[in-house]
Amino acid sequence: MEERSTLRRATDLWQEAYRYQIEGELDRAIELYQHSIEVYPTAEAHTFLGWAMSFQGRLAEATQECLRAIEIDSEFGNPYNDIGVYLMHQDKLDESISWLEKAKQAKRYEPRQFPFMNLGRIYVQQGRWWQALREFEGAVRLAPRDVRAAKFLHNLRARLN
Repeated sequence: MEERSTLRRATDLWQEAYRYQIEGELDRAIELYQHSIEVYPTAEAHTFLGWAMSFQGRLAEATQECLRAIEIDSEFGNPYNDIGVYLMHQDKLDESISWLEKAKQAKRYEPRQFPFMNLGRIYVQQGRWWQALREFEGAVRLAPRDVRAAKFLHNLRARLN
């Protein structure tokens, strides 16, 4: 019962941190994510801490947080996708592909279309049009109401015609 209460407190903290992050208050968000991890380490808190750090250009630290998240819960897909994105930002496109593929396979991941969209963007940059098309189609199939995914698909189809 005590562990459940501790986990609830940690969850409340990282959810509060997330609200600060969305409002652009990164330093406060980072403090709260770290406090959440002190209370009870979760994959979510580590992943979102990394995400906040990435907005400050701290990609190496962000990647380390995602690796910690994966150690805690290897079925949580967000840290795989985030590592892939951090590698994309460093122009390490080939390295990012395997991380994004792992995100696609993760049992627990929302929004599931993101690794498909990110892979599609990589393949476009690499001129691998048909692979990009498959990824964007996969994203739209998973999230038919996602306007960005539909736009990526539409733009690529127009380019290929």
